[in-house]
Amino acid sequence: MRVILRTDVDLVGKRGDLVDVSDGHARNHLIPKGLAMRATADAEAQAEQMRKAREVRDTKAIDAAQAVATALVPQTIHITAKAGETGHLFGAVHETEIAAAVLAQTEIELDKKIIIIDEPIKTVGTHYVMAKVHQEVQFPITIEVEAL
Repeated sequence: MRVILRTDVDLVGKRGDLVDVSDGHARNHLIPKGLAMRATADAEAQAEQMRKAREVRDTKAIDAAQAVATALVPQTIHITAKAGETGHLFGAVHETEIAAAVLAQTEIELDKKIIIIDEPIKTVGTHYVMAKVHQEVQFPITIEVEAL
């Protein structure tokens, strides 16, 4: 059955896409939950408008994400933490602390969920973490951890 998606559906498509799905999936899941509607001539015109609106929204989101990336990449974010004489921290630096430090030092608000730490930060020194602001925009943030 051909349906037009009203919202993004994992493994099926994005809002406004015209997709072929099994009859059972459409009748039992997508249409009753309001995730899709049957594809008719009028609905296809509406779907085209949905796709155009999505493209405009995505372009704006990518531009905003790239602006954040260009502002943060050249900067070094300084974080102080309690450390022993050997330079090992008494805890670890987490995403929440990094997001708070970025906000305090650059006035750019990042959600802690977009910060990706490969290995726990447990030593004093320079570390790099990734920030995935958008699906297509990912950039490194330089973190300088200093002993308190």
